[in-house]
Amino acid sequence: MQKNTKDGMGGMAEEVGPGKFLRNLHTGYTDVPEHLKGFGGLHGGLALGLVVEAMREHAGERELVSVTGRFGRAIDSPFRVVTAPGHTGRSSSTVSGRVESERGTLLDSWAVFAGESGDVSWPVVEFPIPEVPGPEECEKFAIPKEFVPISTSMEIRPVGSSRPYAGGQEAELVAWVRLVEDDLPPDAPRFVLLMDALAPSYSAVLSTLAFVPTVEITVRPGAGLAKASSPWLLLRATTRQAGPSGWSSEWIDAWGPDGTHLGSAQQLRMVRGG
Repeated sequence: MQKNTKDGMGGMAEEVGPGKFLRNLHTGYTDVPEHLKGFGGLHGGLALGLVVEAMREHAGERELVSVTGRFGRAIDSPFRVVTAPGHTGRSSSTVSGRVESERGTLLDSWAVFAGESGDVSWPVVEFPIPEVPGPEECEKFAIPKEFVPISTSMEIRPVGSSRPYAGGQEAELVAWVRLVEDDLPPDAPRFVLLMDALAPSYSAVLSTLAFVPTVEITVRPGAGLAKASSPWLLLRATTRQAGPSGWSSEWIDAWGPDGTHLGSAQQLRMVRGG
């Protein structure tokens, strides 16, 4: 098996941030950097962001409309990203992708990219930003790196009193998030990564530690993402439905500091005992 070594991507001679990692994944197999892991394997949002970045080979300059990732196993061994073009039409195109290792496929993905919109300008509908203090007015929230190593690459500033595993009354988490390695605004791959930055919102009603991994995630960037100028995103993650079997459905919205709605995501999660 040939592994990538350029820029430390194979042997990870230096710890690169997730933003740089997204931009520099090469062909062939790549080691999973320890500092970019989530729960036991490569952070899920980062993995899906890598697939989106690789899809550009087939999508060209078309903007991402929607991407879905379905996780089968933790990405905890050398992996590679494989993509393939699907249907290409005037109004949209599709691309499929996967993350695979010697064990088989670990993540399946498919995406829709926008084509020509014509001369018509349709009415815009956006979800308004909640009334919250800015990131500079909120305190940092540190997640132990032993629990989620990639958290050291992110700055998280919660809004309100809700916290993971605090036994609260509402399954919701609201926080400002950004990558700490630079001040770049999010492009599509980085947006996909950051939409998976918060702890599961369902954990806000739990009082004991339990893993709530992602089984499936769909991210849909909004029209405002192309004009984003700040590295900060306000995320509001809410569990809309959860049953006694442990399956839960989560909705996430994102805004920029100027109030522009940047997009949304949905996650299907399943609780596993600690």
